[in-house]
Amino acid sequence: MDFDDTAALIVIDVQQGFDDPAWGERDNPDAESNIGRLITAWSNASRPVVIVRHDSVSPGSPLAAGTPGNALKDVVAGAPHDLFVTKHVNSAFYGEPDLHGWLQARGIRQLVICGIQTNMCVETTARMGGNLGYDVTMPLDATHTFDLEGPGGVRLTAAELARATAVNLQGGGFARVVTTHDVLSA
Repeated sequence: MDFDDTAALIVIDVQQGFDDPAWGERDNPDAESNIGRLITAWSNASRPVVIVRHDSVSPGSPLAAGTPGNALKDVVAGAPHDLFVTKHVNSAFYGEPDLHGWLQARGIRQLVICGIQTNMCVETTARMGGNLGYDVTMPLDATHTFDLEGPGGVRLTAAELARATAVNLQGGGFARVVTTHDVLSA
């Protein structure tokens, strides 16, 4: 694994609203710390950092624009960045301003994607990045998610969902799934 000077760090939805207990049990209590380590390393190396915020349009969402939950967590709020994207859907490639256009204009081909939720916005952005031809790396321990119930009452723990995301992304050829240490050591 080798990152060039243009490799972009994409930090997805690290927002206060994800601290709301209504989300349920989460995994990876070290996610924010690892995200902070990545931001520091990228900033120190003068590599591009993109911050993404989810402005939910769902009534009552803790991530709705204008609510305290919409605010970025401290680890991200003061971070230097080159682009700030807002979105209403899972993929950061469907936000404003146009992430794909911004990356293309700068010749950026490598992406490191981290943030919240592992199996939702992070996975969707990573899949789309892979489909668009980017070399995508996802440090799994710089993400977190929550337990989730699906059809027929099937419930998966956050850890199971994170494991499934890792298999989906790497096994499906969308991204390389690694640790924060792996990225920082590259």
